[in-house]
This record gives sequence, C-alpha cells and structure tokens, in this order.
Amino acid sequence: MSLRLHWFLPTYGDSRNLMAGGHGAAMSGDRPADLRYLRQLAGAAEINGFDSVLTPTGLWCEDAWLSVAMLVESTETLKFLVALRPGLTSPTLAAQMAATLQRQSGGRLLLNVVTGGESAEQRAFGDFLSKDARYERSGEFLHIVRHLWTSDEPLTFNGKHIRVEGAALSRRPDPLPPVFFGGSSPAAGTVAAGHADTYLTWGEPPAAVAQKLDWIRDLTAATGRAVDFGIRFHVIARETSEAAWAEADRLLSALDPGVVADAQAALARSESVGQQRMRELHGGGSGFVAGGDARALEIHPNVWSGVGLVRGGAGTAIVGSYEEIAERIAEYADLGIEHVILSGYPHLEEAYHVGEGVRPALARRGLIDSGIATAHPVQGAFLPTLERAGAS
Repeated sequence: MSLRLHWFLPTYGDSRNLMAGGHGAAMSGDRPADLRYLRQLAGAAEINGFDSVLTPTGLWCEDAWLSVAMLVESTETLKFLVALRPGLTSPTLAAQMAATLQRQSGGRLLLNVVTGGESAEQRAFGDFLSKDARYERSGEFLHIVRHLWTSDEPLTFNGKHIRVEGAALSRRPDPLPPVFFGGSSPAAGTVAAGHADTYLTWGEPPAAVAQKLDWIRDLTAATGRAVDFGIRFHVIARETSEAAWAEADRLLSALDPGVVADAQAALARSESVGQQRMRELHGGGSGFVAGGDARALEIHPNVWSGVGLVRGGAGTAIVGSYEEIAERIAEYADLGIEHVILSGYPHLEEAYHVGEGVRPALARRGLIDSGIATAHPVQGAFLPTLERAGAS
C-alpha cells in the first residue's frame, strides 16, 4: 500500500494566521486567492509530489468547478479533488461535467461529495430539505451518476427526491472519477457504505478514528462493497519539534478572544455531527487562553485542536518535526488510512515544508513510494541542507 498525500486550495484566501469561518460561515484571508496565487499553490503542490488538491465548496469560497477548470492547464500531473454538493445541480449535468473535466484533464479528476451540514447555508442555495433528507437525496444522486458513468443504457429513475427520464451520457469518463465522501451521522454512514470509494474523516485521536473506520467497515460488509479511507488534517511541520510548537504558539497568540467566542457560539449551533465532534476536542473553546501555551490543546501526541477554535470543518493539525509528523501519519496509516489531505498557514510555504521534510521521512518508512517522492525534485526553498541530511 502506498499512502497518498493531498493538499488543499484555499479559494477563500490565505494567511499566515488562523482564519475564522468556514463550514457555512464567511471566511477570507489577507492573501487574496486570485488566479495567479491559486496557480502558485497548484504548482507548489505538484512540485512537492502531492497526488491532488482538494477544492472546497460553499458560500464561504469560490466555486470549485470553475476554479479547477482554470487551473488544469497550469499543471501537468496534479489531480483535482473537486467538492460537489448533490441537489444544487441535476445528477445528469453533474455526471456530464465530471466526464468532461476528466476527459479534458487527462484523467485528473476526483470528486468529494459534500451533502451539506448546515441547513441555513443550504437554504441560501435554494435547498430546503432537512439534513437526513439531504443524505437520502445524496444516495439517489450518486446512484444516478454511477449508472451514467458505467452504462450505455438510458436511465429512468423516480426516487423520493430526484426524478430523471431517459438519462444517458454520450461520452463516459475514463477512468471513473473516485468518489470521496465524509460524514459522522448514521445517515452519512449509510450513503458512504453504499456509494463511496473513499470514506473521509476529519482528524481525531487514533482511537476515535479507529472506531469510525470500523463503523464504516461494518456497514460496507453488509453491502458487499469495499471502501478505502482518508483523513483531513492541517499541518505545522518544521525541522524541529520546538520550532513547530513555537509556530503553533504564534498562531494561538494572534487569536482575538472575542473572535474565538463568536466562532464557538456559531459552531455550537451546527447540525453537523462531525462539527460537534470537532468542538468536543477543545471543549467548545474552554481550552483557549489568550497568550496561552499551544500544547494545552494537544489532544494526542502531535495532534493539536487549536485550529478548530475559529475554523469550522477540519479543526485539528498535526504539529511537530518532520520525523514526528511522519510518525503520526504512520500511526493513522496503521489503522487503514490511505489518503491524507493536508493544509497549512500559509498554504504555499507549508506545502514546501511537507514536500521537503515530511515526504522523505514517509518514504524512509516505506509509506510512500520513493519514486513518487522524487518525481518532482524540490528546490530546497526551506531546507538547503536536506540532501546532506539523507532525505533526498
């Protein structure tokens, strides 16, 4: 098994500090995510050997499909994990869009299906279904899309939420785009077991992640299907543990207590089970002390819950030296994780820290194919002594 590392495109903007918002709330950075900067980020991800970049969806960011369409020609091998919300477009059109992008990109599309955890945000898009109904619709949506991708037979489907007549594609995608799907509620597990290729979870301590993976394994066993697993983390990777935690301290010290309180009040109203689990990791902000020690929010060796004080969605980071980061990723890989989606502050610089420092450490552990690790030789932007350290 070769572990796959993925990066993230912050299409809402970037920053050297933690940004409040996301997961339905407004979010922006002091480094604008214009096309020129997004091209830099995609290039950095490709240079540093990431398999793909996750492009988010929601009111708080730019449109994922349009963003990726403008970036495909700026890259050569990088894949794009495009977030898609079922119900905001027809499944036939979505299947056609995916087939087009897959064909025109040379097979570089992956899909991250986001059902939508917040009813208020969904209503802004014109979607008034309840949360459980949205998951039911996602199942119907993915059933239709999968049929259109794999069969020449026109499909007539009359479901509880979606109806199509004589749906077919003139050209099917080849290869089929893998479907990533996340969610912590019972309804999410049912859809993942029936339709996902990769089940995604936000970063939690290994014991909690192991329970979620076993839950999905049990559900898929009943369907006769098999899925693989991915995890979503932020990362603060430096040459030494001391330097990494000093950066976490800096990020924490820059947070305004009022911003933390407002963010936590908003996140406490979330309908998302996954978001509730993120808040529990830092006690709903009770672990925040202005100017405090970042390690007070360390919930497992090298796993830090500080990002979730202000950011919705993925709220944990792996913090440490390059070797420590690799060791922690290896611990999750032992549970069955095959995909690790990472991001950092700022994303451009942090991509090089991971590419120059963490990837070689993972390769030495046999978790990443050494050929992949050296396919895009980095320029030593941060680690001029890396080759002498035996990591090239």
